[in-house]
Amino acid sequence: MIGILTFLGFTSLVGIISYLATRSTDETSSDGYFLGGRSLTAGVIAGSLLLTNLSTEQIVGLNGSAYKDGLSVMAWETLAAIAMVVTAVFLLPRYLKGGLTTVPQFLSDRFDVSTKTITSGLFLTGYVVVLLPVILYSGSVAISGMFNVPELLGVSDTTALVICIWGIGVIGSIYAVFGGLKAVAVSDSINAIGLIAGGILIPVFGLMAIGGGSVIEGLDILMAANPERFDSTGEHGQEVPFSTIFTGMMLVQLFYWGTNQQIIQRALGAKNLAEGQKGLLLASFLKILGPIILVLPGMIAYHYFEGGLASSDMAYPELVRAVLPKYLVGFFAAVLFGAILSSFNSVLNSSVTLFGIDIYKQHINKEAPERTVVKYGKIFGICLALAAMFIAPMIANAGSLFNYLQEINGIYSIPILTIIVIGYLTKRVPAIAAKIGIISGSLLYILSQFVLKPRLVDSALAEARGQGITDAAQLAIVEADAYPHYLHVMAALFLVNSLIMLIIGWIYPRKEAFTLQYTEKVDIVPFKYVKQMGLAVVVIVICIYVYFAK
Repeated sequence: MIGILTFLGFTSLVGIISYLATRSTDETSSDGYFLGGRSLTAGVIAGSLLLTNLSTEQIVGLNGSAYKDGLSVMAWETLAAIAMVVTAVFLLPRYLKGGLTTVPQFLSDRFDVSTKTITSGLFLTGYVVVLLPVILYSGSVAISGMFNVPELLGVSDTTALVICIWGIGVIGSIYAVFGGLKAVAVSDSINAIGLIAGGILIPVFGLMAIGGGSVIEGLDILMAANPERFDSTGEHGQEVPFSTIFTGMMLVQLFYWGTNQQIIQRALGAKNLAEGQKGLLLASFLKILGPIILVLPGMIAYHYFEGGLASSDMAYPELVRAVLPKYLVGFFAAVLFGAILSSFNSVLNSSVTLFGIDIYKQHINKEAPERTVVKYGKIFGICLALAAMFIAPMIANAGSLFNYLQEINGIYSIPILTIIVIGYLTKRVPAIAAKIGIISGSLLYILSQFVLKPRLVDSALAEARGQGITDAAQLAIVEADAYPHYLHVMAALFLVNSLIMLIIGWIYPRKEAFTLQYTEKVDIVPFKYVKQMGLAVVVIVICIYVYFAK
């Protein structure tokens, strides 16, 4: 009962503060609703970026990967810091100079309207089919299990899951659809404080459990017991081979932190370029600490449970259940709920923005006043949320989705990144090149990962079993060798699509060179120390890898 009261108290506090902070914002205009009135400051941007990124499929999934592979999976966190630096130094100045509300808007100016529409459609498809239902499902599994909702309400596991899905969906929709970006960003910032505090408590209590009450002793025991698991470069056959850091991993990070609408929308709402850059840099420094919350608990769980869990994805929830004092369960559930809510309402708000600006205003009612654009964006958001709530219960095996989500997102992430990079780096590559690049990129990736790869992997595994190989670790190596890692495939396709676009641009260049116009939406004087701070982040990341390299 204390846990439930704590949960309700903290969650209500976040809602009240968000309402008070946003009640004066004019949300009848596009800038007011979609970008928080272009008034976001560095702290709010940083907090919102981190909370938008964190949710149960990452907290549970990445710790599950760490349980299986050790420290090498930290690349998902540490490389993100470098990607945010690149975004702050190179991409954000161009975004704010152009006064963008959505990333596809740039593609309309640089190429043409149909390129923008195709890109917005790809974003929305990825959000609707993959992200929203998975966030709802995985979050509901966590909340239902933490509070034992089936027993509490006297219902079946399936019914409890549906209740949690609709509870999270309805509350998230209220924030995202009716509150706009500022409500999302403010609630994110508050929850970020709670999540960092709560997230750090799990490895602290875990290390104390290993070390007989001492965190330092627990860490010494953990490192001495399995020193090979603290290798930043990893081993052959692991989820994140070290070589992928220099190929597709960095491209995925650049797409996610620099061009993905659900993330970059926070920086687009900055009151000026300096605040946006400071927000990204602050988030990058904090992201370096991400492995403490998202990797270390999984490694502690491996030692605590002696590698005996039936599924690696149970590592985090089982560790929380084993080491967290009962009086803190309600608080931790509240901040975890905030992380779930943040990811859901952030994706939903970005979907509303993409539909309202890039589809409704562009193709349905070009003369619509801003109040009407916002109105129909909200209606679309409600429909989207309802669709996600109906789809979510149909998803199975949510705990194993982290790596799968990264792979399936390549269908649209790398093609979109390619046309944005080529769009900014060149002035005469035409619109037809962008259309061919984005369509060929998606089709080639689908052909590679979902047609060729399964056939070659199945053939290799069948041959290995025919030779008497049954050990799971050996079979994992056989599978890894049977086909290039999907991150390597992404890098190869990025180069192929870039080359295709450049060749088309050389043969059929656009008549007039593209020039990025300054819209004067916000001040674009950069943060004085952006390059120095960015370099510091990069050096810290490199030092971490060197220190832990075996």
